[in-house]
Amino acid sequence: MAELKVNLSGLELKNPLIPASGTFGYGMDFLDFFDVNEVGSFSIKGTTLNPRYGNPLPRIAESPSGMLNAVGLQNPGVHEVVEKVLPELRKVYKGKVLANVSGFSVEEYRECARLLDQEELTGIIELNISCPNVHGGGMSFGTDPASAVEVLKAVKEVTTKPVYVKCTPQCPDLPEMCRKLEENGADGLVLLNTWLGTRLDLRTGKPILKNVTGGVSGPGIFPLSLYRVYQIAPLVNIPIIGCGGVSSASDVIEMMSAGATAVELGTACLTDPLCVPRILEDLQTILKDLGIDDINAIIGRAHK
Repeated sequence: MAELKVNLSGLELKNPLIPASGTFGYGMDFLDFFDVNEVGSFSIKGTTLNPRYGNPLPRIAESPSGMLNAVGLQNPGVHEVVEKVLPELRKVYKGKVLANVSGFSVEEYRECARLLDQEELTGIIELNISCPNVHGGGMSFGTDPASAVEVLKAVKEVTTKPVYVKCTPQCPDLPEMCRKLEENGADGLVLLNTWLGTRLDLRTGKPILKNVTGGVSGPGIFPLSLYRVYQIAPLVNIPIIGCGGVSSASDVIEMMSAGATAVELGTACLTDPLCVPRILEDLQTILKDLGIDDINAIIGRAHK
């Protein structure tokens, strides 16, 4: 059996598979399918300071080789997450989670991150400056390096855990954004969140999504995400979590070869609740065929 352990800023994961925020809930929804302790870690549902219902319906649309979502960060708010959700999760999950933090102002990001940083279950703060489905927050911070750095600095002042920034492909100059984030204290990067897209109803000609646009995810965006990881990896010296369309063991190996230390699984978790155990089994088979006994050996090999 090949060694699958990877390390993210001192946090050791038993394998590189991390279900992405918004696709795994708070972990407990998957208990009927498999032991959630099989994941390397997972990113909890995007959390804001105050409760959010999210965007009006309809907010999901199908797409060839994927889907569009415009859920809009529906969550119960950080106080309920800290007081009720995480204590329940602690009873069944032995690892550490990525606490996905979002907001509509620098102050909201700062306070939400401060509260989640104090939780024993939190291993990494995942700073979401890339959600395309909210107005006045999320992606509006992630397309401008100065705004992104302002949020990052404010969060770093009140946290002790590693802070990983989840970036948006809508950023006009992603290499510059990533360099600035590293220079200003980011401990890691998550590349990338969803692409912006829309679908129209054939009968009416109107947008299907009430929000008009949504985040495009799924296997169809994998080559785009893979290229961005390949592009950014040689430019930074901090870990990258590859994200976007990963749905198979071969995708995991490609992402890690491009420079990712771990990967996030998004749409794959929604379409196949058993994708984690399936990918773990397939990973062992492929690594054996390749003659690789430690998955860390493939990280960044595309650049060597």
